[in-house]
Amino acid sequence: MLKHRGFPGRLPGSDFQFTIRRANKKGATPLVRRERYRDRKPADRRADTAFLAALIEHFGEEPFERGNLDAGRLSWLIGREVVAVGKLDPTDYGQLLRVDLKRAEAAFPELFAKDAPGFDWEDDGDWDEDWEEEGDPDDEDDRR
Repeated sequence: MLKHRGFPGRLPGSDFQFTIRRANKKGATPLVRRERYRDRKPADRRADTAFLAALIEHFGEEPFERGNLDAGRLSWLIGREVVAVGKLDPTDYGQLLRVDLKRAEAAFPELFAKDAPGFDWEDDGDWDEDWEEEGDPDDEDDRR
């Protein structure tokens, strides 16, 4: 499983995670398109906005591997703002995805406004780096 270095691990000041630490031994959690109803909590909508902003900032319109991106968070965007490159295999950590910027702008116009919301990614606590220093027994990179 590819680990996206430099990608925020979570929404600062919340428990909404954006990445996972290690691959699931039983296989990747399937990506399932989730409906975003109008009555969703503001915190949930903010997490979607922040996650999409991080995807755009990190990858732009270029294809990227699913890797350690959280399946639950991706499921809120998959099939709309985030689309599969080729046929979608919902349980493949290697699945290529990309952000559809036209759809993203239509669904999240606030991200593309002049006064777009800022997310203090530096306040993330860098828990991914802390974890790597300790060593992840399931991480193949640490075994080499």
